[in-house]
Amino acid sequence: MAYDFKLLTVERLDRVATVTIDNPPVNVITMALLAELDRLSSELKADPDLTVVVMKSADPDFFLAHFDVAAILERPIGFEPQRDAQLKPFHALCERFRTMNKIIIAQIEGRVGGGGSELSASFDMRFGVRGKTKVNQMEVPLGIIPGGTGTQRLPRLIGRGRAMELILSGDDMDAETGERWGYLNRIFEPDEIGSFVENLAKRIASFPIPAVRQAKTSVNQSGRPLLEGLFEEAYLFEQLLRTDEARKNMQRFLEIGGQTREGELRVNDLNAELGDPCASED
Repeated sequence: MAYDFKLLTVERLDRVATVTIDNPPVNVITMALLAELDRLSSELKADPDLTVVVMKSADPDFFLAHFDVAAILERPIGFEPQRDAQLKPFHALCERFRTMNKIIIAQIEGRVGGGGSELSASFDMRFGVRGKTKVNQMEVPLGIIPGGTGTQRLPRLIGRGRAMELILSGDDMDAETGERWGYLNRIFEPDEIGSFVENLAKRIASFPIPAVRQAKTSVNQSGRPLLEGLFEEAYLFEQLLRTDEARKNMQRFLEIGGQTREGELRVNDLNAELGDPCASED
């Protein structure tokens, strides 16, 4: 599938797509960028062979600054607000990334804030740079609230009290705190993050596609009552057990040393051997 954008560059290497955001001067989510992100999400979702998407920025100081405040001021307000019957477009965009059967990884090397933070919180993983990545929800100081899923997503991600602090203070959350609170999976030195994320994306993409996709589907059920989630997990497990990929890889695992003392001591290496070597080829 060919991807054609002005503010986004998409590079495809077999099952991995790397998306680079480039909207100078600070990657504000303008209406033009929002339109491209919306179209990107639909095209990524529809790509049948894609497994992993890495989102990063052309500007090492800014991942996504926030939504365009000037555009917010232009929204019509000459009527009483009503409760919506369907999701707002930005909410739908975040949910599309959260629920699509691709693994979405954010490589956040600089600042992320407002709607950019809310969108990132909808991704499957977020990685940052020690001493450089900063997260800021500036909405309350502006007189509004994080209205792009933030008041709902952040408490689920980092806990209610920490979300309240981040949302109400308007202060930066540094990379170290973001990692400790669970907003960031891990943090790295500036020259380490790129290779780690690239290798992680390739590793995930090398594994059986049905298992990768159903793992995300199952994890997404964790917001349901526990018993409902367990029933869904069991159903998805039974589905995968009947796939050719699972039968082949489980047999291969036993052949290369699984369930032996020597093999189990290096099970991470065995897992890498189970990856499809074609998945890392162009």
